[in-house]
Amino acid sequence: MKRALITGVTGQDGSFLAELLLEKGYDVHGTIRRSSVDFRERIAHLEGHSNFHLHYADLGDSMSIIQVVKKVAPDEIYNLAAQSHVQVSFDSPEFTCDVDATGVLRVLEAVRQCDLQDKCRIYQASTSELYGKVEEVPQNENTPFHPYSPYAVAKQYGFWIVKEYREAYGMFCCSGILFNHESERRGETFVTRKITLAAARIAQGKQDKLYLGNLGSLRDWGYAKDYVECMWLILQNDKPEDFVIATGEQHSVREFCQLAFRRVGIELRFEGEGEDEKGIDTATGKVLVEVSPDFYRPTDVVNLWGDPTKARKELGWNPQKTSFEQLVNLMVDADMAKVAAERASEHVKMNLAEYLEKGIVK
Repeated sequence: MKRALITGVTGQDGSFLAELLLEKGYDVHGTIRRSSVDFRERIAHLEGHSNFHLHYADLGDSMSIIQVVKKVAPDEIYNLAAQSHVQVSFDSPEFTCDVDATGVLRVLEAVRQCDLQDKCRIYQASTSELYGKVEEVPQNENTPFHPYSPYAVAKQYGFWIVKEYREAYGMFCCSGILFNHESERRGETFVTRKITLAAARIAQGKQDKLYLGNLGSLRDWGYAKDYVECMWLILQNDKPEDFVIATGEQHSVREFCQLAFRRVGIELRFEGEGEDEKGIDTATGKVLVEVSPDFYRPTDVVNLWGDPTKARKELGWNPQKTSFEQLVNLMVDADMAKVAAERASEHVKMNLAEYLEKGIVK
């Protein structure tokens, strides 16, 4: 039985990857950070599984990483933990650098210090944000990097230190350059999930309007559940190499909005430009989407588009397993169910309060 260690197992990618590896018969270990509030909803269904184990560790603490690596002695490590929000990296650049850059070094050194460099294969979750102010479209493994945020700069260090350890020490360590990947488990502060939740809430009368940043930003959006399969394939390859993980298709934030609202029965028409652009319900004439400068970034990446040819040819990975429209529909359907459940819960609480007030229930 192979042993895998996943940092960031409580995240979107970590939870999908844990499911995949358990299905493949792995003994799966994940790291979690100590917190006064426990965020394990994405992996709650896995706890209690005989081959699923959790350990406390933090990428900001080298000793904790060394202890876990020594205890688990994994065959594979998937380093998915990171401060992964681009906007937050402008607000917390030092923290982002410590986790997303030096944190990668701590994982690599833990493997070396535990004398596992000849046994353990390491996957590093890199990012399309490395291309930043893009120098060619679409982007592949040979496209020059031009990072355009503290997050991207930190991730570039992570990419190059993986490459250095591979060449200097002969370690099997690789980076997957992940383009935007979403799912029903995406954090609610990310733009795609913000859109699908807003569409669900507006459709069910729980929200009036959605505010967004640049509606013209272009992204290559895929399904996270498909992308973790490519992560696994990268570590099963005969030799350690870096791969772009993308769909090969590009869409705007505006398109994502239109599909999400269409799924809940609302057809949007966009009018205006820049900060004056608005998304209008064609049936009622009501403005449902507006642009807010509050969501603009100091430097904004506007044109990410990946070329997954290498992963498709060398790994046999299918980048089109889930279409863009299927992805949006899947996310909207999940959020429609979520909002409906919240409304039902609120209704029960309101009825209970009314009954208590009338003395019907004691």
